[in-house]
Amino acid sequence: MVTRTPGQPETLTDDPWDMALRQFAGAADHLGLKRGIREVLSRPHREFTVHFPVQMDDGSVQMFTGYRIIHNGALGPTKGGLRYSPDVRINEVRALAMWMTWKCALSQLPYGGAKGGVTCDPSRLSAAELEHLTRRYATEISPLVGPYEDIPAPDVGTNDQIMAWFMDTYSMHRGYSVPTVVTGKPVVIGGSAGRREATGRGVMIAAREAARSIGRPFAGSRVVVQGSGNVGGVAARLLHEQGCVIVGLSDVRGGIHNPRGIDPNAALARLKETGSLAGYPGADAVSNAELLELPCDMLVPAAIEGQITGKNADRVKASMIVEGANGPTTPDADDILRARGVTVVPDILANAGGVIVSYFEWVQDLQAYFWSEDEINRNLERLMVRTVGQVTRFAAEQDVSLRTGALIFAVKRVADALMTRGIYP
Repeated sequence: MVTRTPGQPETLTDDPWDMALRQFAGAADHLGLKRGIREVLSRPHREFTVHFPVQMDDGSVQMFTGYRIIHNGALGPTKGGLRYSPDVRINEVRALAMWMTWKCALSQLPYGGAKGGVTCDPSRLSAAELEHLTRRYATEISPLVGPYEDIPAPDVGTNDQIMAWFMDTYSMHRGYSVPTVVTGKPVVIGGSAGRREATGRGVMIAAREAARSIGRPFAGSRVVVQGSGNVGGVAARLLHEQGCVIVGLSDVRGGIHNPRGIDPNAALARLKETGSLAGYPGADAVSNAELLELPCDMLVPAAIEGQITGKNADRVKASMIVEGANGPTTPDADDILRARGVTVVPDILANAGGVIVSYFEWVQDLQAYFWSEDEINRNLERLMVRTVGQVTRFAAEQDVSLRTGALIFAVKRVADALMTRGIYP
């Protein structure tokens, strides 16, 4: 009997890197990419693995493994989050880096794609241990990062405080403050207003614009949201404000369901107070797997990758899926959902709000001139509306899914940049 370690895919097709390569291959085939360009874009440019010690609160020393992978920088400095999770592994980071390349290209940002992470459980580390881990990891990957080279940001298991420690560590090495080295920082040290809510806000905008483009009602839609963090929680609250009815919501332990509706503000307040949504009044408990199959009009998977697969896609009842997480739907599931007429708003489009406002933060830091939250939100809305409109029109013209349309648009932009720049030397 083979034992599957935590985070290990059950089959090759569940592997995030395999998913990313299959998605890229479809876009490359459609574009008829030259073999050389295809080879360049199907491999990360740099892969950096570090093993480093951290002194724990009890005086013991524990070893950790971290990664920073740069996929492609043809369009500019690379950009991508840092993930702290027990499930962080190199193929996950490779896939996330590739998806960041397409996400930045799709939104026409002057960035390439990268991603990083440390294999750890942040919930089992004290604040002091998290700080020690972050500062050592920042030191280990500092040869790769910089305001014009590679710019990290928060992701699963990390937050603005971790970005502050990262920025301070990098600055101490340089001898002066370098706020532009990361985004997602606290406002007091150069962070941007609206950054924490940006990804969830972008999910709401993408859902609204995609619904409008296919002529389906938005206000009144029954919505299930998997995840209640900065993406899922914010998306649930903003969708509720837009008149949608949240009928399902989950945290890492499980979910709650009420077909008559859940007040996300009250549910999230309970989560903050007790650490769990369990026991929310008037709602039934469901597992995260069951949550994905609840009756609803719109499903927002906003947790981690690989949630909707060939094994459960035929049981998803939503007619629209808006991907708040990166890679929540496998290629096999995509095929099933498309055959059933389910509209999937892909991750590189739906959750681009975070990297868009990270770009705004970087620009503000470079200028040392900051915008109001209203300005941030207006500019985010403008870029999201533009991109959703471009992708939905293109996909309709080409008779392809929104994911394929988005990937074709993004891959072409990066390929054009590569061909224009040429191959050094």
